[in-house]
Amino acid sequence: MEIFVNFHIHCRMHEHNRLLNGEILIDLSYLDNDVIGVSSGIFIKASLEEVWKTLTDYDNLSKTLPKVIASRLIEQKNGEIIIDQTGRTGILIFEKTVNFRLKINEEYLQRISFEQISGDFHVYHGEWLLETHHEQQGTFLYYNAEIKPLFFAPPILVSFVQRQDLPGILSAHKQHAEAAALDR
Repeated sequence: MEIFVNFHIHCRMHEHNRLLNGEILIDLSYLDNDVIGVSSGIFIKASLEEVWKTLTDYDNLSKTLPKVIASRLIEQKNGEIIIDQTGRTGILIFEKTVNFRLKINEEYLQRISFEQISGDFHVYHGEWLLETHHEQQGTFLYYNAEIKPLFFAPPILVSFVQRQDLPGILSAHKQHAEAAALDR
């Protein structure tokens, strides 16, 4: 699967064609105060429901996603979900274990927004967006986030790690949802 960097979110038709051709799209931007902006997308040959189940299986994300060591649903009430996650981030000798608690809001089959409420980041918030594609019978999955670690990590390193890790995360969601689609 080819990976291309620097796509423009406003070129939806061109973007959809690239995603339909199997590309994983990743765009990184340097924002104020050393925050890294991340936008990415992938096309998954599975229904919205199957992709949704893959994304929201919070207690089992460590079994399906690379770099996720632990993920546990803590609380779910009034449409708000709290999860604890532990993951590995970095490269080579600069790898670090990170812990964070996320507050999640779900808009069923459309959007999952999240923000860190405690943990190892100054800034960590974003969203997963799902969009159906009727002609190809599948789902476009988009991830957008802003990230700044609490520990020292130059923005160039944070962006490099995102560029390295996101294809694996998106591909894992794709593999898991497509396998579920085949099982039905």
